Amino acid sequence: MKRTSASIYIGFTLLLLVQSSCVNWAARAVEKIPEETALHKNYTYDGKVIIIGAGASGLAAAKVLEKNKIEYIILEATDRYGGRLKKDTTLADFPIDLGAEWIHSNPKVLNALKGKKENQIDEELIPYHLNETGNWDGKEYKVNPARINNFMYHFMPESKFKTSTWYDFVDSNIAKTVKHKIVFNAPVVNINYEGSGVIVKTANGKSYQADKVLVTVSIGVLKSGNIGFKPAMNKRKIDAIESINFLTGFKAVMKFSEKFYPDALTWEVNDGEKVFYDISFKKNSKTDILGFLCTGPAANMYFDMESNDEVVKSLLMELDKIFDGQATTFFSGEYLIENWGQYEFTRGTWTQAFQEKTSALKILNESLNEKVYFAGEICDPYKQMGVPGAILSGYHSIDKLLISND
Repeated sequence: MKRTSASIYIGFTLLLLVQSSCVNWAARAVEKIPEETALHKNYTYDGKVIIIGAGASGLAAAKVLEKNKIEYIILEATDRYGGRLKKDTTLADFPIDLGAEWIHSNPKVLNALKGKKENQIDEELIPYHLNETGNWDGKEYKVNPARINNFMYHFMPESKFKTSTWYDFVDSNIAKTVKHKIVFNAPVVNINYEGSGVIVKTANGKSYQADKVLVTVSIGVLKSGNIGFKPAMNKRKIDAIESINFLTGFKAVMKFSEKFYPDALTWEVNDGEKVFYDISFKKNSKTDILGFLCTGPAANMYFDMESNDEVVKSLLMELDKIFDGQATTFFSGEYLIENWGQYEFTRGTWTQAFQEKTSALKILNESLNEKVYFAGEICDPYKQMGVPGAILSGYHSIDKLLISND
């Protein structure tokens, strides 16, 4: 059955209200933000650690190791760090988040991620309280009443960085102290933990040895089976990984000479989401930038197109139907596309742990013989979601790794 995004949002919030275990997700989970993390502890571990993946979670774990002068390296499959964090400075007069964009958690979580105990944050944020939103069912465009926008913000308050990005935050507060330890273009293909230590092999045939390993790749990569484990993971672990919903999808960013669209415009989809949104919202920008997020089965239609130019052409045509050809009229011809779903080292968009079984989440956090540990947004025990969840998971998992007994 098709549902509008407005009805999805309302139904979702009602679901949260009736399921007390879910009410604390995202910005409402302020009491779950830890006062102290591994950044506040001292460790005397004398072994070597390999971190697999230089995304937010892996970089956070590395920061703890660097602080305590513990030997480690980070094996990163690509030629850059940040994972699903990425920014662009060419399209607009402000930096654009090509990856993770929203702060779903209470803003004070930013201090916890930095190891700062004060509540006053340093970053300038935009409260993501939308003024004008609408939805399209394929035939009719409907403007949502203000009460829906107000309801959504007060129940699920979110924010964005005003003059920076998530990539900037992680780069300046975490990555800068550990990026010298990253080995780039080193996709891991096998993790052998059957001996006294762990041997990690990469696609180029190189082997790396350590006492323990922290795996921070996306759940999509774990699902793919491209990383082999020896001994093989047990069925319980495999089933937990397979049970996690990790939708395919992509983001498009388009530049226009005039704003003809609302703050957000949602499409009806059977699963996932399809939404246009004003990336310039409250940025004090002279550039009109429209974003497009599509996750789930609806993304496959665009994946089947021959080129990114064809994807953008299709998006303009969809907007033209609603706005009387204004999309094509005002389009500058400039765009960017970030394709998480088809990229081999992400293989999906993001996780939403409130949708998953608590038992599965617990299993995901379990180590393999106290030698191979796991971290990432789906492993966050503090229920913060998104980038904060990934970083806090990195701190939490590296703490477990360092204090566990061989």
